[in-house]
Amino acid sequence: MREETLSKSKSAILAGAVWIVGIFISASLAPGQETTEPNSKDVVTSGAELARYEQQFSSARIEPACIGQDTGIAVVFDGTDELHYYARTETAPSPENKLTVLAESEDFDFGQTIYPKWSTFTDPSGKKVDVYAGKFTVFIPIQEIKDPVKTTGDVDVTISGQVCTSTICLLPFKKTLRTDIDWDTRNSWTQINLETPAPQDKLVQKITKPAWFALILAFIAGLALNIMPCVWPVLPLIVMRIVSQARQNRGVSAAMGLAFCLGILLFFALLAGANIVLKVFYGTVLQWGDQFRNPTFVAVMSLLLVLLALFMFGTFSITVPAVISGKQTSGKGYLASIGMGFLAAILSTPCSFGILAAAFAWAQSQPLASATTAIMAIGIGMALPYAVLTSIPGLLNRLPKPGRWMELFKQAIGFVLLIIAVKLIIALPEARTGGVLYFAVVLAFCVWMWGTWVSFGTKPAKKWLVRISAIALALIAGWTFLPASADELIDWQSYDDQSIQTALKENRPVLIKFTADWCLSCQTVERTVYANKDIAELIKQKNVLAIKADTTEKDFEATIALQKTYNEPGVPVSMLFIPGNKEPLRWRGILFAKDLKKQLEKLQVPKVN
Repeated sequence: MREETLSKSKSAILAGAVWIVGIFISASLAPGQETTEPNSKDVVTSGAELARYEQQFSSARIEPACIGQDTGIAVVFDGTDELHYYARTETAPSPENKLTVLAESEDFDFGQTIYPKWSTFTDPSGKKVDVYAGKFTVFIPIQEIKDPVKTTGDVDVTISGQVCTSTICLLPFKKTLRTDIDWDTRNSWTQINLETPAPQDKLVQKITKPAWFALILAFIAGLALNIMPCVWPVLPLIVMRIVSQARQNRGVSAAMGLAFCLGILLFFALLAGANIVLKVFYGTVLQWGDQFRNPTFVAVMSLLLVLLALFMFGTFSITVPAVISGKQTSGKGYLASIGMGFLAAILSTPCSFGILAAAFAWAQSQPLASATTAIMAIGIGMALPYAVLTSIPGLLNRLPKPGRWMELFKQAIGFVLLIIAVKLIIALPEARTGGVLYFAVVLAFCVWMWGTWVSFGTKPAKKWLVRISAIALALIAGWTFLPASADELIDWQSYDDQSIQTALKENRPVLIKFTADWCLSCQTVERTVYANKDIAELIKQKNVLAIKADTTEKDFEATIALQKTYNEPGVPVSMLFIPGNKEPLRWRGILFAKDLKKQLEKLQVPKVN
């Protein structure tokens, strides 16, 4: 699939797209076929089926139960192992996809829901996902009865989340179950055993004792951020400015250094504030790794590292603003120092994921005051070396003298940054990897144009022409390579005549896309038709079997079928088989998105028995 994507992207750039502003499109996980009423708030008694797809199903029932001395509500799930729920927000596509079970009652107060130990599932993209599957139980403890005189009452249990199989994800759902509770009979309630993820809880307990030791570790983690390769591109600017300041005025040097430290602390203060807001208003915590699960964020960070590597190679230069290199007492100069400190903290994030994740794991298990202190301790650790260096100018004399070694070291760091960028790109979904790689190469070429095709003495007209051309080329490449591909939005199946015939016998709609890697018009169809999110959503909602018929080679099964079975001379051609129609609808061209969408909307959603 990766080779196919790379080849397709290469053909797209050769086609020469029109010049438009490039944009980043974040490919969210599209929900699958709707088999039950989504977002249903209808209340059902005791138990109900939550989801079904073909032979896979999952249901839930509620009953009073006990775990030791704790009484409460047991939500018992039962179903096939193939159909599973997302167990943790850390591995779910979004917090809304995670299985959530909440209890409400006018007669009882409930504690925090206790979920069982999860299992690990490898999805089709190769990622590890924490899931619940088959038979498992969720427990909600009863904290107290509101009216001791009234010992019976209704309890509503709301279950929400998203269910997936190994090949498809159904639409997110919400279902409310209701049961009656007789508090006087609690001594006869069923005793259950619930295996929880205790090892992780024990680890958190060990880390929290003693707290001062964890704060020291957070401080050390902050110190370690200064040696992260991602920060090194701005270090030469920082050192040059500090040296210049020390030669002019010791007081100004110290003040500007503290302003730089303030910028670092501001970044971590914003993180601490976000953690407070999430805990107080949303009952959750700031997951440091969530942004790295966003393909767009990862792609942007990888491209930023490529730019920083080019800076280290000397392809272009960063001009220090006059407010930094000139009069340091100006207000703008202090603001620039704060901004540079903030930038240094941001640049540390791609290379320091492990360090920051460990520190945040401890902080988020603590009360808000302790958590905020721990997060700020990371910032203080990162800022301390700069505060010391600017407060004691004598230390600057011990810095190594500039020379060729510094330039070689700087260029070597550029290769380190490229390695980190490649690591991030590899972590992207397979359908996006090729596009980001191609765009990174074109972006590097554009930066090379910007930095080396003009010089200080170049005439303004020529300088504008070169740099506008570089920007235009980068925008074209962004429009060509970065948006989500049809392979990512639509679950295409490889061409197989048996699968097609089986679907037709089951009165299931079938969409066949005949394409080839060498076909430029086919790439246009990908962009204008199948990259349309509305069409992709309809294909999933209507349970259409989407077939990608690759005719790149003459001996491929799809190539033979195109000529002998369907009597078509070449590609691109798309066919939609509608139940009840003898012949498929055919589109031979590139401008049929509107008509295809109209036909898909007419399809009836198959009923599941």
